Amino acid sequence: MNAPALAAPAPQDLAVAPDLPDIFPAAKPRGRVWGFVRRHPAIAVGGALVLLMLLMALLAPYLWTVDPTTLATHRRTREPSAAYWFGTDMLGRDIYSRVLFGARVSLIVGFSVALLASLAGLVIGIVSGFIRWADAVIMRIMDGLMSIPPILLAVALMALTRGSVGNVILAITIAEVPRVARLVRGVVLSLREQPYVDAAVAAGTRTPMIMLRHILPNTLAPLTVQATYICASAMIIEAILSFIGAGVPPTVPSWGNIMAEGRALWQVKPYIVFIPAVFLSVTVLAVNLLGDGLRDALDPRMAKEV
Repeated sequence: MNAPALAAPAPQDLAVAPDLPDIFPAAKPRGRVWGFVRRHPAIAVGGALVLLMLLMALLAPYLWTVDPTTLATHRRTREPSAAYWFGTDMLGRDIYSRVLFGARVSLIVGFSVALLASLAGLVIGIVSGFIRWADAVIMRIMDGLMSIPPILLAVALMALTRGSVGNVILAITIAEVPRVARLVRGVVLSLREQPYVDAAVAAGTRTPMIMLRHILPNTLAPLTVQATYICASAMIIEAILSFIGAGVPPTVPSWGNIMAEGRALWQVKPYIVFIPAVFLSVTVLAVNLLGDGLRDALDPRMAKEV
């Protein structure tokens, strides 16, 4: 006999599932921002200070009060006042306006050196770390450059050229490339022994494609952190070069030039040296804080739990 068919339940007998509370509410944008700041305060503080310095440099043509290159002996070495916020130097130039435009030189040099040194060091490090026969030659050259302190190498290179922002960037970049190349090489040496690289080689993948697809993405995190430290180091080296007269020309406002011009009056007019030194210190501190925060955020071994 056929089994009796089951009667379909009437519509009114169907129970309607109650609305469940949203136990995973979407985070509000303000909450996400605050949570990021709590997890990575160094990135927040350093990034805010760097952004402030960038705005100051970009808006320098609108914020300056007196032409920073105008000489006026009748107003030389004036104390800070409402007319001259940071005072004037021994040639009557407004220090406030010169500090604003000096931020442009320092930031351009810092960011340009960080970018160029990172790109050149990335290529050299990947080639040296993945191609065994080239490693011995390339690393001996890098070791030779690293044996010379970056500031001395930059001074030697600047002695062969005329002072300009472009030559300063080139000299500091050459001095900083070995640090990046050695860092990237160390990362590549550990990556090329990974199983997925061996599998790519066994599958017949060409070496350039392995570098681009499997090696390059894994070097970006440490390279980004290293770039921030190079940026800070480049700004310090640029200020030193300008201070000793081997950097940008004296006609170009830079923090190093301002301090060099005020050192003769240090005992009687310390603000001429002190003010640009404070701006340089704050900028370098901000970039280093940003680098420390990025290191903690990008390295899972150093990530901090909230």
